Amino acid sequence: MLTIAYSTLANRLGKIALPDLSGHQSWEVLITVQSGNDSQPDLSSAPGNVQVLGFSGAGVSKIRNKAIENAKTRYLVFADDDIEFDLDCLALAVEKLKSSGAALLLGMAQDETGKLRKRYPSKQVKLNKLNSAKAATYEMVVDLEQIKAKGVRFDENFGAGAKENYLGDEYIFICDLLSAGLSCVFEPIVLATHPSISSGSGWGTDRDRKARAVVFDRAFRGNRTLPYLARIGFGARKLGKELTLGNYFKFIFKR
Repeated sequence: MLTIAYSTLANRLGKIALPDLSGHQSWEVLITVQSGNDSQPDLSSAPGNVQVLGFSGAGVSKIRNKAIENAKTRYLVFADDDIEFDLDCLALAVEKLKSSGAALLLGMAQDETGKLRKRYPSKQVKLNKLNSAKAATYEMVVDLEQIKAKGVRFDENFGAGAKENYLGDEYIFICDLLSAGLSCVFEPIVLATHPSISSGSGWGTDRDRKARAVVFDRAFRGNRTLPYLARIGFGARKLGKELTLGNYFKFIFKR
């Protein structure tokens, strides 16, 4: 029924805390490893419902696409190698995804202290291109049947490991699903625990700001006006926090 798909680097493979799936016989674990080659990493001590695949090349979006292509179940949840899931909440999320008819369900995550990692809605919300920019990969449960039917994949030019556009891959993925005519929903279900500090949380450098700005061009591909409007609205929330007034205007105009 569900694949838990971890994406990691070869030198971090041992950091994954494998979930106990003894109560979920139809669930599987798939670990896609960016190993520098196409060899199979050694995980001989793993349970029988764990599959490990190594792939050459760089970029987390690439190996997440490999997870989509190699998962054997209909539903899949994405995971980083430092994620711990609540399996009961995952099961609930799958049922909510089924009943909604959506292709993607976005849930919530908490940090190691039990605090929610960001502000979330308190009820179910239908996602659109203006309210889904803060999505994290480990918050996403997807219906692979719908996604594969539309040919939607992560844009491998974005995400960790990309030279310049090293974030925004999750948001772009959701936008591409919406552009393909698929439905995406948010449900207030805490799916996972993730450390409070992550690679996608920074605004501290010009590089961070420019990378975030470019994401909206890709999300609203083909439209010249909407990326600017999206940057105006998204950046306004960061004024006085991560952005000074000067950097706010630089963000709007990608400078």
